[in-house]
Amino acid sequence: MATRERPLSPHLQVYRWQIQMATSILHRITGIFLAFGALVIAAGLLTLMMGPEAWTCFSGIAAAWYGQLFLFAWTWAFAYHLCNGIRHIVQDFGHGFSIPAFVRSSWLSVFGSLVITVLVWAYVLAGGGV
Repeated sequence: MATRERPLSPHLQVYRWQIQMATSILHRITGIFLAFGALVIAAGLLTLMMGPEAWTCFSGIAAAWYGQLFLFAWTWAFAYHLCNGIRHIVQDFGHGFSIPAFVRSSWLSVFGSLVITVLVWAYVLAGGGV
C-alpha cells in the first residue's frame, strides 16, 4: 500500500492574529493566573489565622506597589475570565456563532473586563474597599 503525502498543519506564523485567537489564549492564561491568585488568597487567610504579626507582614506586601499591581492584574483576570465565560455560555446555547457576532462578543469581553476592573478599583481607591 502506497503512503500518500498529507499536507502539514500550518504553523502559527502562517495565521494573522485575530481577536478570537487572543481571547482564547487570554482565557487560558487568566485561568492559570486566577489559580495562582487563589493560592495567594489562601496564604492571606492563613496569615490572618496565624496572628497580627503575620497579617501585618502580608498586608504590608499587599499594600506595596507590587502587591497593588498583582491585585489589579488579578482583578482584571477575574473580570475577563468572568466576561469571557459568560460569552462561552451564551455560545453553548447556540447563539453568536456568526463571524461578526463572534468578533463583537470577543471585543465586548475585553472592554467589559476593563470597565469592571476600573469600576472595582475606583470603588476601592475611593475608600469603599478599605
